[in-house]
Amino acid sequence: MISAQKVAVAGRDLGWNLERRLGRKWVYLGAGLLGLVILVLLFRTLSRPKPTPAPRERPVSVAKVISKDVPLYLDEIGTCAAYESVNVQSQVSGQIVARHFTDGQEVKKGDLLFTIDPRPYQAVLDSAKADLVLAQANLGRQEELRAKAVTAKQDWDTAKAGAMRAQATVDAAQVNLDFTQIRSPIDGRIGLRQVDVGNTVSAGASSAVLVTIDNLDPIYTDFTIAEPDIPEVRKYLGGSNVSVLTKPPNTHVPARPGKLYFIANTVSPGTGTVQARGVTPNPDRLFWPSEFVNVRLVLDILKNAMLVPNDAVQVGQNGPYVFVVKSDMTLDLRQVTPGQRQEGDLTVITKGLKPGETVVTAGQLQLAPGTKVVVKSSNNNPTKKADADESNQVP
Repeated sequence: MISAQKVAVAGRDLGWNLERRLGRKWVYLGAGLLGLVILVLLFRTLSRPKPTPAPRERPVSVAKVISKDVPLYLDEIGTCAAYESVNVQSQVSGQIVARHFTDGQEVKKGDLLFTIDPRPYQAVLDSAKADLVLAQANLGRQEELRAKAVTAKQDWDTAKAGAMRAQATVDAAQVNLDFTQIRSPIDGRIGLRQVDVGNTVSAGASSAVLVTIDNLDPIYTDFTIAEPDIPEVRKYLGGSNVSVLTKPPNTHVPARPGKLYFIANTVSPGTGTVQARGVTPNPDRLFWPSEFVNVRLVLDILKNAMLVPNDAVQVGQNGPYVFVVKSDMTLDLRQVTPGQRQEGDLTVITKGLKPGETVVTAGQLQLAPGTKVVVKSSNNNPTKKADADESNQVP
């Protein structure tokens, strides 16, 4: 405390002494100059530019551009239909006396299904055979007389016609007797019977349907093609790579390949679509008639197509683009032309990239051309997932 007072007293004494020697004006001028120098030095110190910090590297996920053969396709919704379907009806009238199948059974062509009471038809056949014996005996006598030239030719012709007529009657009676055994006309799966044993059925177009048989292997796949896609489809019709892939919806069952069987010649005026049909193997009865299915019509195979993950493709004011990572870990914004999406979350790039280049798949929001990046994750083999999903084609 005492020292501070001494310093203050000494300061006042020094100021009084300078003021007495130099005058108050010069003292104030010197103090002002000293303050100005201090202010200039302070301003220069504060206004000196700060060093620019090095740009921070942005973390991104990347993947390689790959080359692979992929399909050119159309995806549609379709329904299945039996390859063959037969409504079994009786060709003769009578009472059903036996049934030889169970509902839902697999049957082969020629398997016995129903038996109609054969007794009336057996009687007709026996009578026709008796008439045939008499007609043939009469023809034999006429031939003997003709050989002796003691009978008219007209009598021999009449006897011959009678024998032939009797033979035809026998054949017809035999056919009707055979019709009392109703057999399967095709291989297939039998449906629910519509007539039980003991019922009487009639012949002809108005006769009741006894049972329905559907051939399910192979099976038809019916779908439609939109009118705008017709020129593209027509371009590849008849090609060796055209096929139809069928898959049940909402399942992990692999899509099953089949053949394109039919395309209609006209566009439906009500829907603007063209009817198409494929044929698909169905030995395990995976598909059933009238079932909705996902259908992929493969038109061709694109050889060595360039593929990138779907997330790599962004859309800007100038159209689709991707960020390409250069060798110095800076970015190049590249405008691209995308093609179809493929299995495994991949997109075909028809223009703008080269196989082996590295593209950004995540973290594009804060990126710009020239930005320095650091890779936080890499998918250098995007085909692995695609190959795993190849058998699951048709979304």
